[in-house]
Amino acid sequence: MRETPEDLTELQALLDASLSRSASHLRSIINTERTLTAEQLTRILTGMCTLALSTVTAKGEPRISGVDGHFLHGKWYFGTARGAVKARHLAARPAASAAHMRGEDLGVFTHGKVEILNPHDGEPAADWPDVLAYLKDFYGHDFFDWDNDVVYYRLHPHWMTVYAPDIAKLTAASQS
Repeated sequence: MRETPEDLTELQALLDASLSRSASHLRSIINTERTLTAEQLTRILTGMCTLALSTVTAKGEPRISGVDGHFLHGKWYFGTARGAVKARHLAARPAASAAHMRGEDLGVFTHGKVEILNPHDGEPAADWPDVLAYLKDFYGHDFFDWDNDVVYYRLHPHWMTVYAPDIAKLTAASQS
């Protein structure tokens, strides 16, 4: 777990606020008995988590694709090739949605706005060296030309909710 106490407090506030302002249908499915706390979530979302990432074309048409997601400090981090269509979409329209699902055991749904961590032109994010060190440790130092081949994003969520119908099963699985 890489989260600070402040990260956990911020994430918990986001989870609580998101669920409280959701429609009654969603709240009938996701409630206090079928969700996770910020601390539980950060203990479960370790390593690489496949995300379904949704972007929007210039015509307003939705597009979805898969990306490697990493949940760090209560936010999703993901990358793509600099020339990928999703990179063009996100550069022009930084709003995005992401979903991480593990069968019927876990669903993490996030809406927010992306920040480019390592722009080709301009200054990288202040924490990019730490994020890059984490990514190189995970994928290997020579997996990409980290400066030219890939662009990495942080999804700043304004809404996030978690569906976990069997919390004991999920937390037990994450400990094994």
